Amino acid sequence: MLENMIMAAFTGSTANPFLSAAKPIIELINMAAGPLLGIVVALGTLYCVFLGVKLAKAEEPQDREKAKGALKNAIIGFLLIFVLIAAMNMMLNPLMSWMNSNLGSSGTSIAYPQ
Repeated sequence: MLENMIMAAFTGSTANPFLSAAKPIIELINMAAGPLLGIVVALGTLYCVFLGVKLAKAEEPQDREKAKGALKNAIIGFLLIFVLIAAMNMMLNPLMSWMNSNLGSSGTSIAYPQ
């Protein structure tokens, strides 16, 4: 995916000497993105469960408030991460089309695969 965008950006008259070095890195990022997101989701879920157990086991009012605040902050943080990822995915196509329309006469364009 990212490789196609870079290849499309540098298909003009000048060759990019760094493209051959960047290709394996781009492939690695594309292969690792899905599993890494799954790991983050699993660890976030386990962390929230751990904080929930900590809240349930708290006997002192101060400990209960501390655990409640930590759980609330963790949930807000994870929701914010997912909202930002969704917003980035939604904004990618309009940003690509805006950038392609403002490239001028260089003849290069970037295509985001659907």
